[in-house]
Amino acid sequence: MGVAAAAARAALRPTAATLLLFSRPHQHRRATQHLPFARRRRHSYSSTATVAAPTPTLGDSGGEAPEPEGKAARRRRARESPEGLLRHQLDMCSRNADLPTALRLYDAAVSPESPVPLSLHHYNCLLYLCSNAAASDPDSSAAAAQRGFDIFARMEADGVQPNEATLTSVARLAAATRDPAMAFSVVRRMAAAGVPPRLRTYGPALFAYCDAKDADGAGQVEAHMDASGVVPEEPELAALLRVNADKARAEEVYRLLHRTRALVRQVCDTTAQAVEAWFRSDAASEAGVDKWDPRKIKEGVVRGGGGWHGQGWLGKGPWSVGTSEMDKDGTCQRCGERLVCIDIDPSETDNFASSLTELAIKREARDDFLCFQSWLRRHGPFDAVIDAANVGLYNSKAFSFSQVNSVVNAIQRVTKSKKLPLIILHRNRVSGGPAKVPFNQKILEGWRNAGALYATPPGSNDDWYWLYAAVSCRSLLVTNDEMRDHLFQLLGTSFFPRWKEKHQVRLTFSGRGPTLHLPPPYSIVIQMEAGMYQQQLVMILKSHDSGSARQENLPSRWDMDFNAYSEVAKY
Repeated sequence: MGVAAAAARAALRPTAATLLLFSRPHQHRRATQHLPFARRRRHSYSSTATVAAPTPTLGDSGGEAPEPEGKAARRRRARESPEGLLRHQLDMCSRNADLPTALRLYDAAVSPESPVPLSLHHYNCLLYLCSNAAASDPDSSAAAAQRGFDIFARMEADGVQPNEATLTSVARLAAATRDPAMAFSVVRRMAAAGVPPRLRTYGPALFAYCDAKDADGAGQVEAHMDASGVVPEEPELAALLRVNADKARAEEVYRLLHRTRALVRQVCDTTAQAVEAWFRSDAASEAGVDKWDPRKIKEGVVRGGGGWHGQGWLGKGPWSVGTSEMDKDGTCQRCGERLVCIDIDPSETDNFASSLTELAIKREARDDFLCFQSWLRRHGPFDAVIDAANVGLYNSKAFSFSQVNSVVNAIQRVTKSKKLPLIILHRNRVSGGPAKVPFNQKILEGWRNAGALYATPPGSNDDWYWLYAAVSCRSLLVTNDEMRDHLFQLLGTSFFPRWKEKHQVRLTFSGRGPTLHLPPPYSIVIQMEAGMYQQQLVMILKSHDSGSARQENLPSRWDMDFNAYSEVAKY
């Protein structure tokens, strides 16, 4: 089995020949040819397969055919079969991170005395456990990785076609053996075979290259991610920042800071530490130009909506690091500079509203959503939109119309037009239950008469309605919904967190009524400004309710009367 495992590992290494062999097959071929790792089965199972009993016929029984087996009976029979029992046992091992027991079950299943056919799910459980142990336990890493490669070799020999989860585990095994090239070859061959890699599939190769201080290899993985449409998140960007900073690659650090600004905005402590390490380095003090065109700096700031000029490092000299406080207006108490409110391009808002419409129509009744758009054009625009279901159920199991009404009045007082906000509620909320109470009927009637209430139809998801209304009207959105569930993940754009930052109003309640937490007057994002005398870099970490901030200042370098001042702000 060791020879087979070695062959499997060799097959994963990137070579021109293997990449040419595994082009995407024609549609009429079997699914087992879609991946370069699977071989066609010669029969239902490998040498461990059991022969199925012949199906009884009407002539065999001499009487009427038996009644068809129901779904529940088939599921019960599958659970109680040797394969089903093994699946349950491996699932329990996976839940408890119990690799030794899982390996004993596997060895018993492949033994000639009592063979059990292994499915994709069985193999995936085993490979997941091996890759976890190889990555997390240095003492048993090599042994766990070797067993994982042995199991994968057996999987290929059995002709079981791997999926994305399988190959992610194989990539993790390769990374655990400090072989990033092998881990990356798994991803490349997956993509060549037509199986879209996911972020978790790239992680092992990217982090292995970064741990090996191979900035070029990590850059190749990042480029492959971009070509595949896979967007890195903060851990990946922090690893790339760290390896490029260690290699004194100033331009790459600048590029990655800008990418972090666009994709992450608020960063965690570990990312801030990577940035701080860069600014403390000799390479950071030596990076930068002595002369620049102030007009290009100004044009870059305007073009980007403020907060970033995109012209690279300006000036040379060492950076200093300190701490500061920021007030609720975003003014630094150390240098007196103020964070800016970065504009959102109107075309971005229009494009986002269009994409919302397309997604909503696919998931809602088309006529219902188009009817809402028509209603909004007649009654809008609104300065604010209220997610009334979220507000009415705040800190309560029972829906409260009076609670919603108090928020309606509060937001009306702070908006410019003093017009009632748009209240979005499901039709069931306005026609039954508490809505039948006379006091609540009076509230509803007032909203209706003002043209401020829209009841979403039965079977609809009101999230689409209040989000579209807020985006299309460029209005405030009153909700405590963090908008992190599957619906909002469908949006898949860096625009959405920027829009939320500038438009979402959160609220709390006390005995005196609601308190509205309006968006800050500045953008919570990495910012870099440069004027005639100053360059400032600000990195936001996390915010306090009070609006105050702690900052780590990466500042004060002088060159030709130019004070390059940079702050890494910790909220």
